[in-house]
Amino acid sequence: MRLPVIRGIIDRRILANYRVDPDCMASALPPPFRPQLFGGHAIGGICLIRLKRIRPKLLPFPWGIGSENAAHRIAVEWESNGQTMSGVYIPRRDTDSMLNAIAGGRIFPGVHHHATFNVLENGEHYSVTMTADDGNAAVHVSGTVAPTISDSSVFNSIKSASDFFERGALGYSDTNTYGRFDGLELKCENWHVESLNVDKIHSSYFEDESRFPHGSVKFDCALLMRNVAHQWHGRPDLCCGRAVGA
Repeated sequence: MRLPVIRGIIDRRILANYRVDPDCMASALPPPFRPQLFGGHAIGGICLIRLKRIRPKLLPFPWGIGSENAAHRIAVEWESNGQTMSGVYIPRRDTDSMLNAIAGGRIFPGVHHHATFNVLENGEHYSVTMTADDGNAAVHVSGTVAPTISDSSVFNSIKSASDFFERGALGYSDTNTYGRFDGLELKCENWHVESLNVDKIHSSYFEDESRFPHGSVKFDCALLMRNVAHQWHGRPDLCCGRAVGA
């Protein structure tokens, strides 16, 4: 079943980003993906997104469903029909919506795991904790809106980081079939990011030393998006081992 165009509001989206040793990242990626580098580093991270008023685009009413969601994402490149494509590979999605968990990988692109979210927001301070029901993923990010990006970031400005992540709108998620990835493209009507000065961060995925040995991963920066009108567009599956147009 092909997903219709879905529209809604990104009420809050935190992109917490790590810079990773390219060789370690390459080893963690399935074919056909390879790391997309920035400043000599692979870039991975966590997207913590609260959606509201989600509904098919063709439905005229202004309301819809809402949910808290988390996605581990890695900036990648791959070859398709002789062209180098870029986007993000998403090894795991988590959600507090039972509907998303049931429909993920069937109606919605990508397998969605059910999780519990604890969210605290106080003015310009945000704290999001996610714990998956299956015990295989846990995330915590807390921080405060800041006027500039961290001096230690590989990105030299908020605009530089914003441009990089805006280009990563096309995502491919793991499915229950090895080598097949569900495609989904995010189109924002009013793309705008702010810097988030992070005081605490934890990711069971990026802190797994069996995947990323000690010293191969370092937190880089975090960005915040608020009140962004958007659409989700389903894209053709990507299957490794044969040429597929993205």
